[in-house]
Amino acid sequence: MLETIIISLVFCKIKKLKIGPLFKSWAIYPVLFMEIIYIIVQANIFMENYYLIKYVGALKSLYLCSYLPLIFVYKQYISAIIGSGFVILGGILNDIAIAANNGYMPVFPSLSFITGYAKLDAFDKVNDIHILGNSSTKLKFLTDIFDIGYSVLSIGDIFIRVFVFITIYKTVKQLNFTKEKNY
Repeated sequence: MLETIIISLVFCKIKKLKIGPLFKSWAIYPVLFMEIIYIIVQANIFMENYYLIKYVGALKSLYLCSYLPLIFVYKQYISAIIGSGFVILGGILNDIAIAANNGYMPVFPSLSFITGYAKLDAFDKVNDIHILGNSSTKLKFLTDIFDIGYSVLSIGDIFIRVFVFITIYKTVKQLNFTKEKNY
């Protein structure tokens, strides 16, 4: 979800907010630590080492929990509730896609084939809920169709990432407001 953090920080800059104070707070570092873990997992996938994939489910929960310090330290409770609504909605959309496709999440890689992230034989090797999508895929618009080159996202995944965007943006905004108020 590193790209979501970057998009949020770019949005903050567009809104003329200073992002430096965020990195002076210890509360962002659990998030950054989890991002490093995800980069390691992604690098392993690129190298066709699929051993770590079995831990991705647990990592997702830990990743979302890594935002708790930001939420509690900067009292982003309303933002967290709104973001959690997006996480729930995203999860429901993913569950609908999985249920409609007999317990599997079809994936439609395109750019990922070019970057080498996705390989046809990987779907057999990995043996998780992801399968290569085809013409018999039901509710294709809810499946993994948004290919960013090192991951293929569903609309549900994008909704889940809204939580990350909101949390980072509102925290930076709070830090800027607190700094202005102290002057």
